[in-house]
Amino acid sequence: MNFLAHLHLADISNTSLAANLAGDFAKGAIDGHPQSLRQGIWLHRQIDKITDEHELSRELLAKFPKGLTRGAGILMDLAFDHMLARYWDEYHHQPLAEFSQRAYASLKASADLPESLRAVLPRMEQEDWLMAYAGRQGLNQAISGVRKRLSRPELLDNAEKVVEKMDVEIEIAFRTLYPQLMAYSRRLARTTPAEFL
Repeated sequence: MNFLAHLHLADISNTSLAANLAGDFAKGAIDGHPQSLRQGIWLHRQIDKITDEHELSRELLAKFPKGLTRGAGILMDLAFDHMLARYWDEYHHQPLAEFSQRAYASLKASADLPESLRAVLPRMEQEDWLMAYAGRQGLNQAISGVRKRLSRPELLDNAEKVVEKMDVEIEIAFRTLYPQLMAYSRRLARTTPAEFL
């Protein structure tokens, strides 16, 4: 799961949007981070673990060409955000444009964000990354952005074309897996270890 999915899962589980997204940027032990972020970081890591270990994820990742094997997990995360944005109305009562603005406001209001997230936030909001995921061009821009940040950008060579070609397989995996992740998020929010609350 990438940015949009983690924000959505935070919202439907009534947990902090900022803290859940911080999980992508927070390194090290959870108890080394501010109290306001701990539950979200824990939830984020639990969802990532469930996703990585799920049979559907493994089956989908195995369908990527050999040249993209090492970057397939990144591409799956980005493609799942694209699917969520594309079919947003089926998963959330609030329009994506409104949710995106609420998410940016929540992030800006948090005093405890990791510095790396705080640094990228102005660009995220200005370019409206969350809303952009709904279109193929936005997905391709996200892939291109990740490629530029990799020490080995060739790991994502030809990725945009491959992801587009695998659109049906990705959608089937997403539509099967994501409702399960929604259920897991609600349950995990209720059973978060006390030390992270």
